[in-house]
Amino acid sequence: GGEAEIEYLPVATTRPETILGDTAVAVHPGDERFAHLVGRECEVPVLGRRIPVIADEYVDAEFGTGALKITPAHDPNDYQLGRKHGLRFVSIMARDGSLNQEAGPYAGMDRFDARERLWADLEAAGLALRREAHTSRVPRSQRGGEVVEPLLSEQWYVRAAPLAG
Repeated sequence: GGEAEIEYLPVATTRPETILGDTAVAVHPGDERFAHLVGRECEVPVLGRRIPVIADEYVDAEFGTGALKITPAHDPNDYQLGRKHGLRFVSIMARDGSLNQEAGPYAGMDRFDARERLWADLEAAGLALRREAHTSRVPRSQRGGEVVEPLLSEQWYVRAAPLAG
């Protein structure tokens, strides 16, 4: 017997630091390239956390690599997929934009610094396939223009009529 072949599931992201909060990788159920991986697990790079490979019609097999990293705590669309599939919600970011203890060796780093460091670490480990320009819509603060990061938080509802009286 020889060595077992190592398989990998390529994903694309404009925010590499969010890989640290991934809790699944989704593929389209009709995508034959990845059908044999559905129901198996893959590993989050650097952290070694095992996450499931799931199938969902939401995934566009023609977009990017055809495999979608799912980060329910940091993306509104992934949040919906996380709820639908009963995934864990791993929040890696503090309100000040730094990464928390869930980010492992990147804890305490600013998200932009962590993005560059993680990418360099992925390159050093031979896990980065390529870097290319991509136009995306980044939400920004109306007042100061800062990048607004999606975070899990409590939503509060107040009946305003009695307060106006």
